[in-house]
Amino acid sequence: MTIASFLKLLREHPKHTLTFVLADGTPVPPHYHITEVGHATKTFLDCGGKQHRSESCILQTWIADDTDHRLRAEKLLTIFERAAELLPNHDLPVELEHEAPVLTQLTIEQHEIKQDTLVFHLAYKQTDCLAKDICLPDFTLPAIPGQNTTCNPTTGCC
Repeated sequence: MTIASFLKLLREHPKHTLTFVLADGTPVPPHYHITEVGHATKTFLDCGGKQHRSESCILQTWIADDTDHRLRAEKLLTIFERAAELLPNHDLPVELEHEAPVLTQLTIEQHEIKQDTLVFHLAYKQTDCLAKDICLPDFTLPAIPGQNTTCNPTTGCC
């Protein structure tokens, strides 16, 4: 879910409380706080030598002892307004950073509206090989002077 679609839901339902459901079906305790709205940029090299860049908006949760606390959409909108200068555009995906029990980043996969609550269903982020075209066994690469052009279990590539 992008920032734009997330904010649209918040604006359409300002009085609704927000519930986040972890990938295993467990809801984040309802008294969570959003302690950060951030812009994360990751620049990296895949195992095939190609450079990539990914960006996202990270919402960080924190579970406090104030068990009567509930976050409403209008309050999160206010937090987003304060963070506006940090977010380069609203096309970035929104991810939730939650300690469950280790710090984990989850994507928002879908949402539903249940009475006076916006429910966001989360999913685990997945790893993947971004250079499958050169890391599959016995795949022959175009000739590059001075470089191995064959990936296989013996010569390796990843």
